[in-house]
Amino acid sequence: MPTREKAIAFRDDIITPTLQAIGLHSDAAVELLLGTALQESKLVYRTQIGGGPARGLFQMEMATHDDIFDNYLKYRSTLRNAVLQLKSAPDADAEEELTNNDAYAAAMARVLYKRAPAALPSAGKLSDMAAYWKQYYNTLFGAGTVSQYMNSWNSVMGAA
Repeated sequence: MPTREKAIAFRDDIITPTLQAIGLHSDAAVELLLGTALQESKLVYRTQIGGGPARGLFQMEMATHDDIFDNYLKYRSTLRNAVLQLKSAPDADAEEELTNNDAYAAAMARVLYKRAPAALPSAGKLSDMAAYWKQYYNTLFGAGTVSQYMNSWNSVMGAA
């Protein structure tokens, strides 16, 4: 598990400025993305354990990444351009960016949540954040549980 200091630095240096850059910043969104990264990768794993397709600290699959571009960002040029500005180079490989460019990966995770039909839970509501992550990010086929998300958060950030 990462230290609290590492998690706070990730929040302050990556998540917050990224969400500000793409115009999707809120305290709730920052908290949800930090919780997502803590649960999905422990802020350590950039490739899925066991050789699965998930990549980056948010453990997004390329199929999900591509679906976001093909079926959501394609119709939202301002947001699409803001996300693309985060790539290390205009022609950079998308999988490599998702794996190693934390700002790009954070933006993609935030856009995935933006697509969800329900509003983000309120900041500070850990059980609501965990349930939202499970429903819209980890989904029915994901192995994660609400209690695992909460444990991942509490073990690093402390009990809410």
